[in-house]
Amino acid sequence: MSQKPTKRVITSGEVKDELHRKGITVAQWAKERGFDAGLVYVVLRGNRKCLRGDSHKIAVALGLKERDE
Repeated sequence: MSQKPTKRVITSGEVKDELHRKGITVAQWAKERGFDAGLVYVVLRGNRKCLRGDSHKIAVALGLKERDE
């Protein structure tokens, strides 16, 4: 059985550091991708399990979770 290479899941701290390094605010990142900025902040704080819906899509887009296949 061959496994697909998986993308490394990162922490919210790493996401924030990367956005800061690139000079992008969380709100700007959210707006560019059509997400609600408030929900992105909730996901980054870890206040949601991100099992489904927009919170899951946000977590995947940020690299906090692997995409479900």
